[in-house]
Amino acid sequence: MSQTTKTPTRETKSALVRRLLARKSGADLAALQDATGWQPHSVRAALSTLRKAGYTIDRLPPKKEGGAVAYRIAATPEAA
Repeated sequence: MSQTTKTPTRETKSALVRRLLARKSGADLAALQDATGWQPHSVRAALSTLRKAGYTIDRLPPKKEGGAVAYRIAATPEAA
């Protein structure tokens, strides 16, 4: 009798980006870079890909003067 153990499915980087953007405070470019290990242009491309897929992404103003702009998912394709 053999026992099979399931390995947990690994979260993709795209799913990680969606999860970070779904937070109430959203995520800034630096946080997305740190989480994924991507370059800034790759993070911006991921944001563009989400928009093309039907996500509505809001651009939030910096919390303090000279701070970073944050991005947040405002609506998903299913909500449209």
